[in-house]
This record gives sequence, structure tokens and C-alpha cells, in this order.
Amino acid sequence: MFLKSDKIYLRALEPPDLDFLYVLENDTNVWYVGNTLTPYSRHILEQYLENAAFDIFTIKQLRLVICTHSHKAIGAIDLFDFDPLHQRAGVGIILAAPYRGKGYAAEALELLLNYCQYTLQLHQVYCSITATNQASIKLFTKTGFDEVGIRKQWLRKTDGSWDDVIEYQKLF
Repeated sequence: MFLKSDKIYLRALEPPDLDFLYVLENDTNVWYVGNTLTPYSRHILEQYLENAAFDIFTIKQLRLVICTHSHKAIGAIDLFDFDPLHQRAGVGIILAAPYRGKGYAAEALELLLNYCQYTLQLHQVYCSITATNQASIKLFTKTGFDEVGIRKQWLRKTDGSWDDVIEYQKLF
């Protein structure tokens, strides 16, 4: 398997992932970082799964499922805003709560970065992380992302307070 490490592997979305995506996308605790205000229906996610099979050069995004070697789906990692002319893409990652803090995200990110550099031949990747998300900041800086800017009071949280967003970039 091409995108495989000691703990996990990355694979394309498949129709049986509908229930997993439904839970992952409807986790209200992470909605504000994804600019989501409403739940996703199963129908919308079914349509998304139908289109997910298209090539990254066509739909400008790629979502891969993070799986353990026992084939348990534990999260997803994304490329978005794929720009082949300027050889860059945004990166996002989410793990189901019970699997956070166990090294899975770091392995998934390393696999994706290798894919970006050597297969897609990207020049750079970037991400946006809330200033309060210390786990993600640690993950992305550990894998070579540099802080390039801060968007002050960029995201409004459900309690009415605001989060700054830190922009990170990794050049290959």
C-alpha cells in the first residue's frame, strides 16, 4: 500500500464511509473552525461521496480516510484549494476524539506531505489553525510548517468570544 506507515494508512473515500463521515462532519465542537453552521444530511454526504472519486486536478480537493491497520476509520486528512499552476494546496486534518494525542495525526500528515511533494510535486502547502488549538500547532510546527501570519479575532466561537487564526506554510 502506497500511503502506509507503522500505525496507519490513508485511503480514498468509499460508500461505506457514509456513517463515519456523518459523525465526523456533524461534531458541533469543531464546526466553528470549518465555518460550518448547520448539520450535514446523509443525502448531501452521499452526493459528496459520489464526487469524491474525481481526480484532484478536476475537483481541486482530495479527502483521504485515516485508518488503523485493523481497517478502523479514525479520521480524515484533506487537501483543498489545490492549485496546480502555483503548485500549492491547503491541508486539513481531523481525528475522531478517542484517537487524538496518540501519534496518528503526525503519521497521517507525514504521509500526506510525502504525497504532496513527490507525487503531486507541490512547491508548498499551508494551513490555518486557531491560536487556542495547541495540539494542531504542535503537530504542524513539528512537521516543518512555519508561522507566516496571524488573523486577529478571525473566528467567532459559539460562546460569542473570538479566536485568532495563525497561518502556517511549508515549502518543499
